[in-house]
Amino acid sequence: MVGEITKDMLIADIVDKYPKSATMMRKMGLHCVSCHVASFETLEEGARGHGLNADKIIEELNTIRG
Repeated sequence: MVGEITKDMLIADIVDKYPKSATMMRKMGLHCVSCHVASFETLEEGARGHGLNADKIIEELNTIRG
């Protein structure tokens, strides 16, 4: 495993390390994975901006690591 996904990670970094995460985030309503802000927005900031629960997203994303 590369490491745990955390709320302070940049969205672009998560997608780079875990390509499957992009599809998961889109399904959960976090559509900024392919947006220009993904390179400077953390997962927590993106979730908050879309009215989503960051902890729930992190829990789901951590199931795909490895």
